[in-house]
Amino acid sequence: MPILRSEPTPLPERRSGNVSVTPLAIEGPLLVEVRRFGDHRGFFMETHSQRDFEAVGIAERFVQDNHSRSAAVGTLRGMHFQLPPHAQAKLVRVLRGRILDVVVDLRRASATFGRHVACELSGDTGEQFFVPAGFAHGFVTLEPDTEVAYKVTDYYAPECDRGLAWDDPELALPWPALPGGPVLSDKDRHHPRLRDLSASF
Repeated sequence: MPILRSEPTPLPERRSGNVSVTPLAIEGPLLVEVRRFGDHRGFFMETHSQRDFEAVGIAERFVQDNHSRSAAVGTLRGMHFQLPPHAQAKLVRVLRGRILDVVVDLRRASATFGRHVACELSGDTGEQFFVPAGFAHGFVTLEPDTEVAYKVTDYYAPECDRGLAWDDPELALPWPALPGGPVLSDKDRHHPRLRDLSASF
């Protein structure tokens, strides 16, 4: 299992076929584990089964797959989201390397608005992180040459593309200490704080 930076809830794990999910401290995000079948050659796994995912409570239909590679340790991508009507749920997994994955609840009516959950994902263990629509999402790489793949429920819509400041002091997100700070895109350096975001969800 990955190291959780946010405690799981006491809610029971749900299973179907080769898929099990663990609810976390905020309603909606789920830690997903898919059984691996290994032998002397390596392993095989079904990374997504619509039937089993629906059975454990993930009924979203994914329409696009994305893949990123980050060369340097400390590459931070986030915090990203899309506005309705093109809001995206995400299913995130690491193909190679390791990340700390962080989400922030942007749902104004939620009792956990502004709170975060975070967990480590690794290509060695294969857990996935389900992020519902209504959350800002980001991650920082903990190993060089990390590759991340994620499925989304709507297509990229630049007119709905938004972000949240990764370093908003009021959120106190649990980024690791990085000598020299994170490696960021220019775009990700200039997202607004939560207090300055208009209501979106």
